[in-house]
Amino acid sequence: MQTAFTIRTPGPGLTEFTRDVASWLAGTGARDGLLTLFVRHTSCSLLIQENADPSVRADLQTFARRLIPENQAWITHDAEGPDDMPAHIRAALLPVSLSIPVTGGRMTLGTWQGIHLWEHRARPHTREIAAHVA
Repeated sequence: MQTAFTIRTPGPGLTEFTRDVASWLAGTGARDGLLTLFVRHTSCSLLIQENADPSVRADLQTFARRLIPENQAWITHDAEGPDDMPAHIRAALLPVSLSIPVTGGRMTLGTWQGIHLWEHRARPHTREIAAHVA
């Protein structure tokens, strides 16, 4: 079974969509298997990360900006602005797909784990995530 999720991001940072995936999964009738998620873009990532304390998401965003800052003299790919190449580098270093076990019709996530799209661009975007459960 397959579907696609459309996520509208407010700009840089993590947007959780765990409930959307859980709702779709419940409707598939799948009991045990493997859920695969894949983001179809080159300047954002997928992450399983804490979903209880928003400071975790803020700290991750701050870390990414410090690790891969914008406006560096060595960057040549800036066709869409100063955040263009840094976003591609972040996406190259972070996962663009996730595999999550499904047991008894539910994702086998830990207590504080949630599924997040990590937007690396400075502006809001609409992103598509392909999902498959088998």
